[in-house]
Amino acid sequence: MLDSCKCGFGSLAMVSLFGSLLPSCSGASYQQNAHIDALLSGAKLPGFLPKAKNIIFLYMDGGVSQVDSFDPKPRLEKENGEDPNNKFKVDDTQFGNVGKILKSPWSFNKYGESGIEVSDLFPHIASCADDLAVIRSMVSNFPEHTNANYFLHTGSGLQGRPSMGAWINYGLGSENSNLPGYVVLDGGLIPPGGLDNFKNGFLPASFQSSILRAGGEPIANIRPADSIVGIQDEKLAFLKKRDKGLLGSLGDADEIESAISNYELAYKMQSSIPELTDFKLESEATKKLYGLDAQDPNTRNYAAQCLLARRLVERGVRFVELTCPSIGGFDRWDQHANLKAGHESNAHAVDQPIAGLLKDLKLRGLLEETLVVWSGEFGRTPFAQGNDGRDHNPSAFSMWMAGAGIKGGTVYGATDEYGYRVVDNPVTIHDLHATMLHLLGVDHKQLTFRFGGRDFRLTDVHGNIVKDILI
Repeated sequence: MLDSCKCGFGSLAMVSLFGSLLPSCSGASYQQNAHIDALLSGAKLPGFLPKAKNIIFLYMDGGVSQVDSFDPKPRLEKENGEDPNNKFKVDDTQFGNVGKILKSPWSFNKYGESGIEVSDLFPHIASCADDLAVIRSMVSNFPEHTNANYFLHTGSGLQGRPSMGAWINYGLGSENSNLPGYVVLDGGLIPPGGLDNFKNGFLPASFQSSILRAGGEPIANIRPADSIVGIQDEKLAFLKKRDKGLLGSLGDADEIESAISNYELAYKMQSSIPELTDFKLESEATKKLYGLDAQDPNTRNYAAQCLLARRLVERGVRFVELTCPSIGGFDRWDQHANLKAGHESNAHAVDQPIAGLLKDLKLRGLLEETLVVWSGEFGRTPFAQGNDGRDHNPSAFSMWMAGAGIKGGTVYGATDEYGYRVVDNPVTIHDLHATMLHLLGVDHKQLTFRFGGRDFRLTDVHGNIVKDILI
């Protein structure tokens, strides 16, 4: 029997070796096996090397006005107060309250050797202009927050699809067995569409996000009570035994596999999370760089998120998303009225922390392997809603990327003279996702999951890599 099976033992050894080398979701043995099966079956790997190991996604919930941030339009100042209907065709707006053409309340200036124009809303981010690739030609398919948020996060305007973080971890796995591969940092606001923006959808449940708070208790009950410390191992062993027994009788079952994986990961997180979220070892200069010493509590909130994001990617977490702080009196970046005060408050909260994050990553050599993405779900109109707000505009908005594989000091695409519609090099959400996956070394057309008799992917049947912003 041994003579007949000797080759089989060699294969088992090779599988064991692959298991220690390949990335896998923490505790999810079936995901590790998927990577091994792909290699052993001769599956075609991408013909390019990854530039990025991980992604930090800076989610500007509500929709930042492009003409007030990264897309200057002098014509708005020249024609301020005039009727937009006499200038161009006005599409139906979300609230149907079309006012006059509204100039930006902020000035734009050129920054860095590249001369990228940035508004006075973001003086700190502007100091990093030569690291940014600003895309001024983003478009969305949806003018309403909930559907636009699903589209931005999942590539579909429908509820229930896997988020981009879940797809990335399904494709690549985590590099840290003690931490989740996909983390969302809770700034205090749940976006329209709720937690389904961050879910696993039809992917195995172990790929959904873990939500952490920056500051205070990061997760409820992360520190075990003294009364259960002595018996926790026994309880976990009992649960594992019962789950595996059920799994043996049912065969492959995602819910049980994921439950086992999540129990194991939660146990490991009890030791890793408190250390992760303890900033005591960070220097005072680092804390000041991020703005942890700021007078504004909202700046401190976002500064803690940004510093925690850096610590997460240092430890191999694949995808980290930051959400907006809860600023009293203003609904995220969604200024349908009081544009100046609302955008200034939101910008003040995130500007210094984001610049601190970019500079700190660069100083530590992490920016070369970390892709930083800044984006909302759509833009805003160049004319007023009422007197002093801007309505939703899916036809044009701005976003930027920095870090791994990105050609800094770049501006890509263009809108018309009013910043209302894209006129050159439109970039869709599918294009954005395809580019992000490409930088991670993943072919977006090959990253699929069969569900309901169909092969699904993050980019659906669309998506082109935006090559002009890549090194």
